[in-house]
Amino acid sequence: MNPYITVILWAAVIVALFILLIVRDNRKRKKLLLNKIRRVYGNVPEREYEPGDIEKISHYFYRKCGGNNKKFVIDDITWNDLDMDSVYMMVNQTLSSPGEDVLYAMMRTPVFTQEEIDKRDSLSEFFRTHQAEREQMQWLLFQVGKTRFGSLSDTILALESAPVVSPGIHLAMLAALILSLAVVLPLSPLHGFFLFFILSITNISIYYGGKDRKLVETYLDCFSSLLRMLGAADQMEAVDWPEVQEQMERIREGKKSFSRLRKRAVFLTGKNTGTGDPLQMILDYVRMVFHVDILTYNATLREVQGKADKIMLLIDSIGELDAAISIASFRELLVLSCKPEFVPYTGGKIQLKTEDLYHPLISEPVANSLHAAGGTLVTGSNASGKSTFLKNIAVNSILAQTIATCTCASYRAPFLKVMTSMALRDDLSGGESYFIVEIKSLKRILDESRKKEPLLCIIDEVLRGTNTIERIAASSRILKELSKDWALPFAATHDIELSYILEGIYENYHFEEEVKDNQVIFNYLLQKGRATTRNAIKLLDVLGYDARLVQDARKAASDFEHTGVWKPMHS
Repeated sequence: MNPYITVILWAAVIVALFILLIVRDNRKRKKLLLNKIRRVYGNVPEREYEPGDIEKISHYFYRKCGGNNKKFVIDDITWNDLDMDSVYMMVNQTLSSPGEDVLYAMMRTPVFTQEEIDKRDSLSEFFRTHQAEREQMQWLLFQVGKTRFGSLSDTILALESAPVVSPGIHLAMLAALILSLAVVLPLSPLHGFFLFFILSITNISIYYGGKDRKLVETYLDCFSSLLRMLGAADQMEAVDWPEVQEQMERIREGKKSFSRLRKRAVFLTGKNTGTGDPLQMILDYVRMVFHVDILTYNATLREVQGKADKIMLLIDSIGELDAAISIASFRELLVLSCKPEFVPYTGGKIQLKTEDLYHPLISEPVANSLHAAGGTLVTGSNASGKSTFLKNIAVNSILAQTIATCTCASYRAPFLKVMTSMALRDDLSGGESYFIVEIKSLKRILDESRKKEPLLCIIDEVLRGTNTIERIAASSRILKELSKDWALPFAATHDIELSYILEGIYENYHFEEEVKDNQVIFNYLLQKGRATTRNAIKLLDVLGYDARLVQDARKAASDFEHTGVWKPMHS
């Protein structure tokens, strides 16, 4: 047999084996992914977050809802008060960067119409009740993947301001390589091959030693992320489920603008870069020798710049699908959940009614029921459950209007704006004391309450940053100011005086505890009426403080309750 044919056949066999290995590896990866999808669906997410991850994911939300946006959003104070980052992490089972970006933005952007909430709910319910379609979509979303830079909108939109390269030396070297192959090699194969070899080594040195490749490499992840998203969008076009047609139409519209991009970008990078794609491995050598990535960079960049709206359309639409599957998984995770019922607000006092409400972040929660109409004041001892209960109301109101899912047996209320003033701190960087931070936080709620739109406001320990006399005087007036027909204020306090001052304006509830066998036992059950017990001095006793000190403190408190005067202490 001709030796050349033998070499060619062996080469063909090696390439065929190589391709078969890639195919087998892809099938194995798909099977492993499918097993993982089935394992984590409806369970607590396995992802571990690095410091700064959530902050990066939030950039999409601020890009969409910042600036002059007039939509009501969950502001930073409320989001942080309620530890909504942790709630988001519990919901987040997304497989793509658009998914985690959109889910975060969704949970900070409550909707205020039944039509919008029904659309979100029906998409999640479709994926919850159709396993085959859900897993098919999750495989496609996995192809989009997650960027290592946080928000995909940051990654891709960085191309809007990317600089261009100077192609002069690269064009000259490419011309020299072509001449060595097309002119010198036919005339003198030995000299042509030697010249091509020397030029190739020189070009590889320029490639790795010059600044242009480093500049292009900086933006390769941006192009790769966009190409992966476009590749997944191509496959999504085959999906014909009526429930996702709105997203499919927007995906088709978004990707039409990038038809020429993919033809140019094949020399720059690929959607499968780093995954063992044999074509990309061959192209890596072509790029090193001929600099085709640097030479096509400027033209490829022009195909992307000025199309931020189309990129965001793709991120929005693909992200909605991924977020809906996460919400479906979250619903399966919950031991008790319900769809919220929204009642149009037509005047009169706002009412909120919920049964067996529990906090989603507590592993063994105690459920409480409540029917609130107007203001609600919650008193009770330290650690009795006041703050957790109030956070629970706010968290569920947000979940009701964002992911149409509540952690309770039933939830009934109007569409509400939710604002809180709870877990505040001194602003060291701004040089502001706790009290200044607190009164600014309260003022934003008071300002919002004047708009005569349904408002749920949660306040924990009103004006805790100042002295007792002024705290009680000012906080009672602030709470009275919030007691409006269109507002639903909740406040927790240790100041039992407020329950008397605001009687008839605020409904009183409390949490209580029991001291048994030298232990303070909390049942975390909401009770009607004001608190009648305190535990601070009891806790001193339980924790082994000197008996004389405890007895003296108890007597001083009792004397003050009877006389209203604190007796001076003597050395």
